Amino acid sequence: MSETTQAPWWKGATVYQIYPRSFADSNGDGIGDLNGVLRHLDHLQALGVDALWLSPIFRSPMADAGYDISDYCDIDPLFGSLDDIDRLIAEAHVRGIRVLLDFVPNHTSDEHPWFVESRSSRDNPKRDWYIWRDQPNNWRAALGAGSAWTWDEHTQQYYLHLFLAKQPDLNWRNPEVVEAMHAVLRFWLDRGIDGFRIDVIHCTGKDPSFADDPRCQAGQPLSDFNDQPYSHEVLRGLRKLVDSYPGDRMLVGEVNIRSTERVLQYYGAGDELHLAFNFNPLDAPWDPVMFRTCIREVEHWLQPAGAWPTWVLSNHDNVRQRSRYQGSERSARAAAVLLLTLRGTPFIYQGEELGLEDAHIGDEARIDPGGRDGCRAPIPWQAEPPHGWQGAGPWLPFPPEANELAAERQTGEANSMFALYQRLLAARKASPALHHGDFEELPSHPEVLAYRRHFGCDQRLVCINFSDQPHAHPHAGDWHVEIASDGIGEGDPYNGTLNPRQAVVLRPMEN
Repeated sequence: MSETTQAPWWKGATVYQIYPRSFADSNGDGIGDLNGVLRHLDHLQALGVDALWLSPIFRSPMADAGYDISDYCDIDPLFGSLDDIDRLIAEAHVRGIRVLLDFVPNHTSDEHPWFVESRSSRDNPKRDWYIWRDQPNNWRAALGAGSAWTWDEHTQQYYLHLFLAKQPDLNWRNPEVVEAMHAVLRFWLDRGIDGFRIDVIHCTGKDPSFADDPRCQAGQPLSDFNDQPYSHEVLRGLRKLVDSYPGDRMLVGEVNIRSTERVLQYYGAGDELHLAFNFNPLDAPWDPVMFRTCIREVEHWLQPAGAWPTWVLSNHDNVRQRSRYQGSERSARAAAVLLLTLRGTPFIYQGEELGLEDAHIGDEARIDPGGRDGCRAPIPWQAEPPHGWQGAGPWLPFPPEANELAAERQTGEANSMFALYQRLLAARKASPALHHGDFEELPSHPEVLAYRRHFGCDQRLVCINFSDQPHAHPHAGDWHVEIASDGIGEGDPYNGTLNPRQAVVLRPMEN
């Protein structure tokens, strides 16, 4: 049996991230929901993705857009019901699309029954489910929330929250917490969920000495660098549980530490995460030196360890790639080629296949405490306003060029951004070199990034010109252009020159 047939599905997959409240609205309340996702599964099938990941859909007061959970085993009425998620799982599976949920193990909402009990008295049985102290240290919370400690007047102690005060941290050293959270995973695995994206998994273990940290003294939130051995114990327990289920269920983790060497530790000895997000490209401008460095770093650390990389250029927490690249559609097209041809599992954030930019959100329209609204703008499905969002106006304004970039305009259009993503995903599926092959960087002009992907006798060359000037980039042998980011020259023999900001996938000429 070949390695490609033995490899787990997530190694060759492309995963599509859905931010449900902005994807599609089925009931006219201006907020996207599960039935909205269900209505557009054919869009994902036509695109060619293998799995979808849903940002949190659980019951929540929505202080942090659903990352503050008050019931892990129910759907927030804003998004639908348990029947709706069951139907979505079933319909996605019919289309060959797996479903991942967003699991938030570090903290709950302060309205979760567990925390309501915990704060009710110092001797409540659930008191130790959270982290309480008489004196705070200097730890800082994320999202501009200030100190990571909030005083509880009723019980005269401080509780810990690495994010908002409405998101108290669970105490994962308490075996009852471990068992309760394992029960959450079983609840969803039993319903047919294929895996989980785990939120800030590196935060679950805390320094047991609660020592002050000089980085917090300088104003940096602890969640930016928290990296404690106990987080790995938490992860090994989650992995063992998930591995006990049939069907290659998987865990992909948000380890939001900007060090590839440290992130590698969260793969464990093949007994922690299956995949960990590689966030360095999210910070990078469209620059060949930056991307060359990111790629070399990943290959240097992960490849010898046998850890499978991920690639992500945008998500619900970061500025969209086209906005980061000064609004350049050509750069965004070349970035799509890069994302879908590197060695590893790529994640596409909803709307990138349409070439969307961040919406312009004024202070008066801002909703998110972290100021991340721009990338969360609603998806324009139809060209004419209200772009497929009937009823109440959507919860955020649409992104720029919503008419021109609407999904209905791009579907079936030969050289649209959507069509480019379709071609890339089809080529990726058809080529063992692209979905499982080795990676080899090739010598090139400083403004060009070139690499070879090869698996057995299958190989592809990928050449990306970051410059506004054309560049000669010849290759020995006969190659033809399988895909060009600008559509120019596709299907023709490769002439050895790259257009400005053009990326190409080259395939050997048939004898």
